[in-house]
Amino acid sequence: MLLRMSTLLLRTLREDPADAEVPSHRLLLRAGYVRRAAPGGYTWLPLGKLVLDRISEIVRQEMTAIGDQEVHFPALLPAEPYRTSGRWAEYGDDIFTLADRKGAEHLLAPTHEEMAALLVKDLFSSYRDFPVTLFQIQTKFRDEARPRAGLLRGREFLMKDAYSFDLDDAGLQAAYDRHRDAYQKIFTRLGLDFTVVHAMSGAMGGSASEEFLAATPVGEDSFVGCTACHYAANTEAVVTSAPAAGDPEAHPALEVHDTPETPTIASLVELANARGLGGRRDWTAADTLKNVVLTVRRPGGEESELLVIGLPGDREVDLKRVEAALHPATVAVFEDWAAHPELVRGYIGPQILEKLGVRYLVDPRVVPGTAWLTGANEPGRHAVDVVCGRDFTPAGTIEAAEVRAGDPCPACEAGELTMRRGIEIGHIFQLGRRFTDAFAVDVLGPAGKPVRPTMGCYGIGVSRAVAAVAEQHHDERGLVWPAAVAPCDVHVVAAGKGPQLDAALDLGGRLAAAGLRVLVDDRTHVSAGVKFTDAELIGIPRAVVVGRRLADGYVELRDRAGGERIELPLDGLVERVVDEVRAARRDGV
Repeated sequence: MLLRMSTLLLRTLREDPADAEVPSHRLLLRAGYVRRAAPGGYTWLPLGKLVLDRISEIVRQEMTAIGDQEVHFPALLPAEPYRTSGRWAEYGDDIFTLADRKGAEHLLAPTHEEMAALLVKDLFSSYRDFPVTLFQIQTKFRDEARPRAGLLRGREFLMKDAYSFDLDDAGLQAAYDRHRDAYQKIFTRLGLDFTVVHAMSGAMGGSASEEFLAATPVGEDSFVGCTACHYAANTEAVVTSAPAAGDPEAHPALEVHDTPETPTIASLVELANARGLGGRRDWTAADTLKNVVLTVRRPGGEESELLVIGLPGDREVDLKRVEAALHPATVAVFEDWAAHPELVRGYIGPQILEKLGVRYLVDPRVVPGTAWLTGANEPGRHAVDVVCGRDFTPAGTIEAAEVRAGDPCPACEAGELTMRRGIEIGHIFQLGRRFTDAFAVDVLGPAGKPVRPTMGCYGIGVSRAVAAVAEQHHDERGLVWPAAVAPCDVHVVAAGKGPQLDAALDLGGRLAAAGLRVLVDDRTHVSAGVKFTDAELIGIPRAVVVGRRLADGYVELRDRAGGERIELPLDGLVERVVDEVRAARRDGV
């Protein structure tokens, strides 16, 4: 393949676009890989489409290598299957819905579990047809409230999704393991630094799931790792280590104290120590019980309900963790205090919540027998020795508190958690029978009785992977593509006109004839300096500069990642570059 920049649909930008928020967004726009078409939607220009296709092909190769079969479902789907599964309501405002001219409701596909289950039900009737796994690489749609960060959070995106069907849980586990291994091969081939973490299943449901996160400071997902073991998890999935329960009757009776002007934890701790409340002067924020009021709205529900979460006062509520725990409900911070005068802002205690009919969930650290300094439900008053299991009984526990670096590892308890940020590039799920139950997918088993298959789901954000690679592979001058995903193998730059331009085109033709993807900068209306700047911005792994030493039979070979520049004879150059590219492809660099 030979591309000439004089005719290529490409415009590079000298300045960063005003709306570019993260490096991948900024550089993909500046280097002419994508153009914004609408909020959350991008047009792929020729160089960008080449990168997207190379990543798609790597994904396709690894999927077919483990026996997956490629299909292609429609993107415009009828509403009824999603109503049957319950996800029409669960997705709520996150999906695009529309009605056709006859009034029938449809949606633009966010994912295709329902359609995969129906297809298998339609075509397969015997245990002899199983196991089977279907996959597709197809455009998906989500109605993001705030599309941002370029390709990382859009309304339209390219995704690979696979669906496995097995007759028993052992088969599901085997399919899950195959895809887990294949994903690690894919992301290694893409040149990504990634971590596999425990995750929440969310709208997919199921018994287990893991995310593949590409580490980057701009990632929207926070995840933890342990300093002593191999534990890693999305912060939404971190399980808090709970202390042992104690005897609720082993504490003194509850006492109420005047604590004027202490609406914050810091002001309360200061006053408690100054006055020696409860005979103590060693109060810390962790000894207080903070009670945070939220509103919870169920899918399809018009009214929200109140929820109070109790947690140690040295922690903040993480709304993402709350929503993950309460999925598919949505959560917001409570604001309408005037409508609920029984809730005394800044002085709420758990003692009366059950009587008020308010649901009360607590952090796992709040166990029976623990005593707290907390609100007395009166303005300017707090209570000491408010004991869980004696003075209040929560309706349950919830993982709602922020996770912090230095927290003990829930897996080994010997190490501490470290915090990182990453981009979700893949997610795998053991779905179980949620969708085969919804559609009564039964096949004749080996014993002559009906058997209901169990499902797995395995997704990769293909267009998001383009941005993830760009986030991890760039420098101050531009993109630095790994060889496996670069739009071209070689960028030939003609530093001048006349003989230099002729030689560059000839060299590009010979490299292309040898099986390489070649981009030749044959523009005559820009300076050599602009060409060199564009070459670094575009980020193709190798550049050959045909310049001033052409008369001596030499050209310059530049390595984009390492920055090395060497002058080489033009004779034999094609063979050398071809060998280097093929070696890089084998090594996955």
